Amino acid sequence: MRRFAMVQMDVFTKKRLEGNGLAVFTDATGLSDAEMQAVAKETNLSETTYVFPRDAATEKARGIRVRIFTVAEELPFAGHPTLGTAFVLRGSSGAPEITLELNVGAVPVHFEDAPGQAPFGEMRQRDPEFGVRHDAETIARVTGLALVDIDTSVPIETVSTGLAYTIVPIKTLAALQNLRINLHTGTEYLKTTNGRFFYFVSRETVSPTARLHARMLFYNGEDPATGSAGGCTAAWMAAHGIAAPNERVMIEQGIEMKRPSEIFVRADREADCVVNVRVGGNAVEVMRGEFTL
Repeated sequence: MRRFAMVQMDVFTKKRLEGNGLAVFTDATGLSDAEMQAVAKETNLSETTYVFPRDAATEKARGIRVRIFTVAEELPFAGHPTLGTAFVLRGSSGAPEITLELNVGAVPVHFEDAPGQAPFGEMRQRDPEFGVRHDAETIARVTGLALVDIDTSVPIETVSTGLAYTIVPIKTLAALQNLRINLHTGTEYLKTTNGRFFYFVSRETVSPTARLHARMLFYNGEDPATGSAGGCTAAWMAAHGIAAPNERVMIEQGIEMKRPSEIFVRADREADCVVNVRVGGNAVEVMRGEFTL
């Protein structure tokens, strides 16, 4: 029998049983790729992460090695797994920063501690790559959205900070709350435009403190909080004047599935370029256990 310690976190929330659940295996040494994929399917969470401890000098120079799996595939990068894993690795040490070495490269997570407040972590994502701008009629056709519900005052655009999302602005909160899409035809279209997932956003929100309301539907259902999409959206907002440079704003997500999440994002501008994309939030531990294989 082989035993592997696991911590389960709720990420992008201060409250247990909200936010996005994440399983973190704190020492995955000895697990094969096939086993990691099978265990991720067993947890049935949006993502599961696997930590591979190395010597102190290597971790100081390159970061702590972490791999990220969904129920169906390994990802080069994802937001809530990065943030949640950094919280687990930080523990009670009070370290101001934890750097993870992901398949996409090194991603630092900086922590803010204020008296009487829950610790807040913020990751620095890769500088954005802006891809295809999409025609609203095409997006309506491949997703099944009503053309009248798409907000054409800002671009439908594919952006990547490590994982490519096609950001689709929706006019009203009601239309986004009633969102129904054809995942098959939508996914087939994304394959032709170098996007991985759609991220639907509206400037009408439930909370008056939120800048955007968001939803992300994919092959495992709906994602309660999507930190990688949050970085892409931060860049998109900065590029199109929805948020000011370096303005930290909140994206609300997961409300429809009763897993409310708060994703805090910001990005800078240098000349005509968007840089320094940061995504942050809180995380709370909900469970510790052991997998036996």
